[in-house]
Amino acid sequence: MSRAFLVVLDSVGCGGAPDAARFGDEGANTLLHIHEQVGLKMPNLMKLGLGAALGISTAETHGLHGVAREVSLGKDTPSGHWELAGVPVPWDWHYFPDTHPSFPPEISAMVAEFCETDGILGDCHASGTDIITQFGEEHLRTGKPICYTSADSVFQIAAHEETFGLDRLLQLCQHMAPILHGMNVGRVIARPFVGEDVASFKRTKNRHDYAMKVPSPTLLDWAKADGRATFGVGKISDIFSGRGVDESRKGFDDVLMGHLSDLVDEAPDGALVFANFVEFDSLYGHRRDPAGYAAHLEWFDEAIGPVLDKLRDGDLMLFTADHGNDPTWTGNDHTREQVPVVGAGVGAKDIGQVMFVDVAASVADHLGLTERGPGRSFL
Repeated sequence: MSRAFLVVLDSVGCGGAPDAARFGDEGANTLLHIHEQVGLKMPNLMKLGLGAALGISTAETHGLHGVAREVSLGKDTPSGHWELAGVPVPWDWHYFPDTHPSFPPEISAMVAEFCETDGILGDCHASGTDIITQFGEEHLRTGKPICYTSADSVFQIAAHEETFGLDRLLQLCQHMAPILHGMNVGRVIARPFVGEDVASFKRTKNRHDYAMKVPSPTLLDWAKADGRATFGVGKISDIFSGRGVDESRKGFDDVLMGHLSDLVDEAPDGALVFANFVEFDSLYGHRRDPAGYAAHLEWFDEAIGPVLDKLRDGDLMLFTADHGNDPTWTGNDHTREQVPVVGAGVGAKDIGQVMFVDVAASVADHLGLTERGPGRSFL
């Protein structure tokens, strides 16, 4: 029985979204601009057809390749992943203004009351690493949580994993999540960090996303309904609020590659493995670091080679993305882009331009699932 591996390279967009101007992102192109500014050596994905999908190579390809467009009105993680799993977002997200303060006073008061402090720190748009540098030492002195947001529909809370307490931070986020979800804020994110001072602060792997529940069954649910084993690698379980995921494996990207490799060895016939590699976005896109982004892409390409070599006859492995985050662009937020779709296991095929929901329909088609969703299979 066939297996399917759907691998999301978080933020690895390829420009060309027809509504990019609406988001202030006309001309953004994550992969092309990295290639032009730094250069990219990605022989494994290029051989499958990544270069052809981007229009930067006419070399012979051996895999499925094309690009996908999103219809959900966002450029965020839940919108992209939900739609790739067959469920476009049926509402507009709530975004906090880029002002200081960013949050309604009643929200800040609820956080402070839970923490038994006389206020919060941050209360603004910020980079997660920058705001820890700015407020980390004050947080250690006062115990006040660091709350911040971005151009995405998120409410993020950073706190020291030891002095504030990881369990306490998770309880705080869990307490605030239904309140913020009621405002159509997509995610409440716990951002624990460690260190003694600004020189040693660093975020840990214990991030946890409390996402709004998906409004209808997704590819993961379709697979489970047909009795298939489902695995989430990275933050997939968080994005889908645990729904449809039998087993979740987490860690930093190098650890996640090991998990993906192990699942190629271990996943039973008929299984669905849904993976997200986040550090393209979190470490290099938001920080506007083209060289770092390029290096991580090249690391991924080299590491995925042996994994591809282990695929069984009948396996499908698709690589795609959820949005863009052009590191050469202005600001430090996601960019509205279409995304590449590159696949191994079904031979050479140019699928042209498809929709995000077609990815879910195609994976379901490959697995022979009963439900296919609103998309059309490109296999």
